[in-house]
Amino acid sequence: MSHWPGWNSIIKYVICVTALLSLLDMAVRKPTSPSNSINVAIATNFTAPMKAIADEFEKDTGNHVILSFSSSGKIYSQIKNGAPFDVFLSADTHKPEQLEHDNLTVKGSRFTYALGTLVLWSPNSDIVDANGTILLKNEFSHIAIANPKLAPYGTAAQQVMENLGVWSQQQNKLVQGENIAQTYQFVSTSNAELGFVALSQIMAKGTIRKGSSWRIPATLYSPIRQDAVLLNKAKENTAALALMDYLKSDKALAIIKSYGYQL
Repeated sequence: MSHWPGWNSIIKYVICVTALLSLLDMAVRKPTSPSNSINVAIATNFTAPMKAIADEFEKDTGNHVILSFSSSGKIYSQIKNGAPFDVFLSADTHKPEQLEHDNLTVKGSRFTYALGTLVLWSPNSDIVDANGTILLKNEFSHIAIANPKLAPYGTAAQQVMENLGVWSQQQNKLVQGENIAQTYQFVSTSNAELGFVALSQIMAKGTIRKGSSWRIPATLYSPIRQDAVLLNKAKENTAALALMDYLKSDKALAIIKSYGYQL
């Protein structure tokens, strides 16, 4: 005659099975360790190349990259207010330098990852001439620039217009974007006939995708040196350190160059 096992035996059996299932679940899921995850804040002009670099970095290293895009000025304020970023890729040198002075970065980590190029652009193929004389002719209703107080590309655009002597007379035609991404959107959606954008926004694989443009001579604006810096939160984050090195690799530099940046 068979007998039911005692309650103690049943409980022990259930506990063993539950523990085994839990171990199997952990083995299958392999959750990403916080040390293998990186929160990166990036100036909007670098959106396309950084997405491409992050894809390659994840494939090559197995690390996970979380990307946040905004104006350099906004990111700087967020970091000052405790935003949990590990790496900051600015569109200038000033904001990373200031974070250094505020003791919010890892000493010696800052470097220039790209030199930005400013262009005057229109999606219409016959609006912007090769020498930018449309600015002097003043034959347009609206021109878009990024906010000079927040975005380095906006500062550069203002410098170009001042050096050409048209800044004051065209104030009523300015359409200001919060960042260079919004500025590009204003032009691409015809809210402005033309505008100052980053070359990287209209270039892919070394070719301007559409429209007409004037690649503005570097003599008309201060160099747009774009610096990366490691923040204190990530000083022991091996994945963040690996990303900083990866940005200097041949693969990353080839991507950066393909979007029109100087190295």
